[in-house]
Amino acid sequence: MTEHKSRDHGGGLDAAIIRYGGTRADWLDLSTGINPAPYKVPEMGGDIWTALPDRAAITALERAARRFWQVPDTAAILAAPGASSLIVRIPALCPPGTVRIDTPTYNEHAAAFTAGGWQVNGPAPTARVVVHPNNPDGRFWGGDNPSATLQIIDESFCDIAPTHSHIARATTPGTLVLKSFGKFWGLAGLRLGFAIGDPALIAQLTDMLGPWPVSGPALSIGTAALTDETWASTTRTRLAKDSDRLDTMMHHAGAALIGGTSLFRLYDTENAASWQAHLAQHHIWSRIFPYSPTWLRLGLPHPNRWRQIETAINTACGTVGGATSPQATSARPSVRSSGQ
Repeated sequence: MTEHKSRDHGGGLDAAIIRYGGTRADWLDLSTGINPAPYKVPEMGGDIWTALPDRAAITALERAARRFWQVPDTAAILAAPGASSLIVRIPALCPPGTVRIDTPTYNEHAAAFTAGGWQVNGPAPTARVVVHPNNPDGRFWGGDNPSATLQIIDESFCDIAPTHSHIARATTPGTLVLKSFGKFWGLAGLRLGFAIGDPALIAQLTDMLGPWPVSGPALSIGTAALTDETWASTTRTRLAKDSDRLDTMMHHAGAALIGGTSLFRLYDTENAASWQAHLAQHHIWSRIFPYSPTWLRLGLPHPNRWRQIETAINTACGTVGGATSPQATSARPSVRSSGQ
């Protein structure tokens, strides 16, 4: 039996608790980019937990998604049990070839294409994946026009900056735009995601997922959330203010902002592993990266948990080190145009 090799991700709070102690309630998990103040789940009655989802519920969710993301009429929509369930199936849409995936970025795309027999970043790519805004540095894709016949635009974090969306490209043959419900709405455990784009590709993905891919509760909650424009607008404002607040604290501690979105921030430090260990002593879990000894990524705390992170960051001054160079702070203006 082939042993599954775990890929680098945020999360893993259970292992941190074993190592550093405390209970789950004590900890702030800032290792992911999930909204810490999630959409309030509405009450759900009737047979939503016991009956198979019906076509009307699926249609209601698709209509809500079309309105919220301003999806062109000629593009098709598919709801799925999380964007990851789509990512792992997409490589099977075309015969294996070469895919271009600029790095560093979310590593599940390369893993999925590799598992599907594709070559990643070889010559003459026939597929292209862009993460927009990118994870972990928050950069937006400029929107060039590659010759790849299969184009994947992962907009899992783009709901913090909807005017930057490339949803208009969903009408282009061979194009799919991915949306994640768990990040902006903070309901990652609901497992809801969307593929939007070429009807022929959407039809293939629909067949791959089979009947009833999305649960009744997820259909209901997703429909309610996607029609709540007031919540979305208020949330964007709060996230922008909170990310500014975190940046100020980290700057005073000597870390330099080098990227991110208003759901997660990326800082340059002298020693990211030391930062992670220091924060963990205060029961705060952060994200570091195997390809950079200096990058530290932090999500945002819940609005009523700021004191915990303020104490941890204030005590970090002079103990774990700050930015590797003062020039790193020059990246801040570009981050302003990249999704705060």
